[in-house]
Amino acid sequence: MEYYDADGVTPIGFNIDVVKALAERLDLEVKFIDTAWEGILAGLDTSRYDIAINITILPERQKIYNFTRPYIDSYIAMAALKDSNIRVSSLDDIAGFRIAFQGSTTAQYFTEKLRAQGAAFKLFSYDSITNCFNDLMNQRLDLVVADNIAAFHYTQMEGSPYEVVWQGFADEYIGIALKKGNDALTDALNNALAELFEDGTLAEISYKHFNHDMVLGLN
Repeated sequence: MEYYDADGVTPIGFNIDVVKALAERLDLEVKFIDTAWEGILAGLDTSRYDIAINITILPERQKIYNFTRPYIDSYIAMAALKDSNIRVSSLDDIAGFRIAFQGSTTAQYFTEKLRAQGAAFKLFSYDSITNCFNDLMNQRLDLVVADNIAAFHYTQMEGSPYEVVWQGFADEYIGIALKKGNDALTDALNNALAELFEDGTLAEISYKHFNHDMVLGLN
């Protein structure tokens, strides 16, 4: 969704292109601020930045923050190494595996819920999804649980050693979060998002980065 180019300083990715397209429609300049996921919403509280992009819209979050309309639907997926021969036809099949997720994400909530329901597997929390997949490649893990966007990104890269072995149903909706009460910018972003939906710009950006249509309502 966002990462650094080969120079190590230039941010690129789906989210970066979406924000640039929104800024162009609104005649604004963008400053990107690299932030650890765990503190991303807290940064809105302190006005460190105006928007936080790629945030799952949850009722408890909507009580605290403004949200734009959703622009991507998402669901949980599991990825494994292609040569591992791991196949997951039901969630009972993951018993005994070493499973990782990025902390403070819906993947964490999903896997912890499975544990609470009695599923027996070893669970590992990471500070970034990249580190999850790196350890999967190095065979320190058996499965990575992530949203479909991250899973398809890593599995569809050229020469990828990974494959998606299980996917759920669309049950997450992703939007842009803003500080509560920032209604003017929320409305402006909603109008710009509507334009990007209607003229196909969002779908074009999705195909550019995923070779797949992740955009809400266009799948």
